Amino acid sequence: MAGWILQSNDETPRLLRLTPGTARTIGRGAHADFVFEAPLVSRVHCRLTADASGQLVMEDLGSTNGTSVNGTPTARAVLRPNDVLGVGRVSFTVTEG
Repeated sequence: MAGWILQSNDETPRLLRLTPGTARTIGRGAHADFVFEAPLVSRVHCRLTADASGQLVMEDLGSTNGTSVNGTPTARAVLRPNDVLGVGRVSFTVTEG
């Protein structure tokens, strides 16, 4: 498996790529790996981990407005293809890549 791709569903779509064995954070602060200046996104909002077994795991990092998977507020989840990850007002569609 080559990893995971998350595509934002906003006006200017952005691609986030994670290869197996990596962990990256999403947030609006300079310390986040993927920075999004968007309403309701915390400085370091959530962590995405593409583990060696091929799973993509999302963990909310105590964000103010929470993180959702397929519209359900979620603190931790294993993401699957076609899931929609919500971070503030930004949503991402998950695909394998």
